[in-house]
Amino acid sequence: MKILVGVKRVVDYAVKIRVKPDRSGVFTEGVQHSMNPFDEIALEEAVKLKEKKLATEVVAFSLGGPKSAEVLRTALAKGADKAIHVQVSDDEAGKLESFHVAKTLQKIVEQEKFDAVFLGKQAIDDDSSQTAPILAGLLDWPQALYASKVEEGGSGHMKVTREIDGGLDTIKVKVPFVLSADLRLNEPRYATLPNIMKAKKKPLKNIPIKDLGVDITPQTETVEVTEPPVRKAGGFVEDVSALVAKLKEKGFVKA
Repeated sequence: MKILVGVKRVVDYAVKIRVKPDRSGVFTEGVQHSMNPFDEIALEEAVKLKEKKLATEVVAFSLGGPKSAEVLRTALAKGADKAIHVQVSDDEAGKLESFHVAKTLQKIVEQEKFDAVFLGKQAIDDDSSQTAPILAGLLDWPQALYASKVEEGGSGHMKVTREIDGGLDTIKVKVPFVLSADLRLNEPRYATLPNIMKAKKKPLKNIPIKDLGVDITPQTETVEVTEPPVRKAGGFVEDVSALVAKLKEKGFVKA
C-alpha cells in the first residue's frame, strides 16, 4: 500500500494570534510556523503502518509557498520516504481553499498511483475540515474520517475506528481510501538529529501548480476577521443562596 500524506505549514499552535488592524486577516510574518498538528498524527500513522509492513511507501505532500519545503523536510525526518511540493506564491498560498488542495491531491494521486491518502481531520488555521471528504468525492473512494484507530481489515480492506458524538464507530473500508486523523489516533514521534540529517538526502520533488492544470482562483472572499470578545471577569458569592439570587438577577434562573 502506497500512502500519500498531506502536511500543511501553519502558524504554530503555541503562538498567540494577532488580527491585522485592517481586519483583513492575521499576522503571519515573523511568527513561528510548524506542521499542522493533525497532519503530524496522519503522518505518524502512515509511518507506523509501514513499520508493520502494511504499507510499502510513505510520501509527504504539501501545497504552498516556498517555506512549505520546511515542513516537508520535517516529514522526511519523521519517516516519510519522499516528498512532493506543489509550489504557489506566498500570496496565492494565503488564498488557497480546501477545494484547491483536494483538486491538487487528486492530480497527484492519479499521476503517482497511490493506494491511500492520509490527512489531518482539520488545519488549525482555517478549521475547515473539508479537504478529506472533498478528495474522497473527487476520487470516488471510500472515506474514513476522524480516525482514532487503524488496523488491517483483511481481503484488501482496512478496519478504522472513528470518533463520533455518540461514542465510537468501527468501519471497514476498501483500499484505496481516504483517511482523516483525529487527535487520539497516536502520539507523533520527534525528529531525531540523525534523521534530520538523513532527511536532507531524501528526494523532494517540486511541481509548479500550473503544471498540474489546477485552477486556484478563490471561490470565497474573507469579509472581515475580528478578535473574539474579551471574556468578562467572574465574581464570588458567599453561599448557595447568594448564587441562586445572582442567577435570578441575571435571568439565568426563573424566579
